[in-house]
Amino acid sequence: MSQNETSGTVAVDNQKIKTKQMVLIALMTAVTCVLGPLSIPLPFSPVPISLTNFAIFLAIFVLGMKNGTISFIIYLLLGAVGVPVFSSFRGGLQVLAGPTGGYLIGFIFLALIMGFALDHFDRKLVPTIIGMIIGMVVCYAFGTVWLAKLLSLSFKEGLMMGVIPYLAGDVAKIIIAAIVGPKLYGATQKIR
Repeated sequence: MSQNETSGTVAVDNQKIKTKQMVLIALMTAVTCVLGPLSIPLPFSPVPISLTNFAIFLAIFVLGMKNGTISFIIYLLLGAVGVPVFSSFRGGLQVLAGPTGGYLIGFIFLALIMGFALDHFDRKLVPTIIGMIIGMVVCYAFGTVWLAKLLSLSFKEGLMMGVIPYLAGDVAKIIIAAIVGPKLYGATQKIR
């Protein structure tokens, strides 16, 4: 095989990898757009129970830190321009500026922290779960400060309204994602 044939083969292989990455990013963005609007409103809080963080967990398992974060940012941009992909099928900048906006933006930190743990510890499950937990704590803190500031609450009141009622559900989402996520990743690796 000549030098030109070898470099041509490498170029084709690299193009396949880029195309596969773009397709997977689009697919995981679509998954987030489907799961994100599914929510259960709570009468005592403007923050509904949502599957957005679960979708992010899955996206990071499949895509890793960089592409998973890109996928979530595309989701945020779609929502910001008015596509009804946020909880309760809402969209627009007013949602990002509203009481749940801090959590939505905080999910970027979740994606980065979980993705860092996944990428830098060779996809080992325990460090990845620790990354998920730390990412959620940072997201909770960012969202709670935002919520408290917007609604003139103390930080403790913000926690009671925007974090405490969601802890059990988020633990369940972490457990389910830790089971399903590696299997999804394995399935995507078989795609050519």
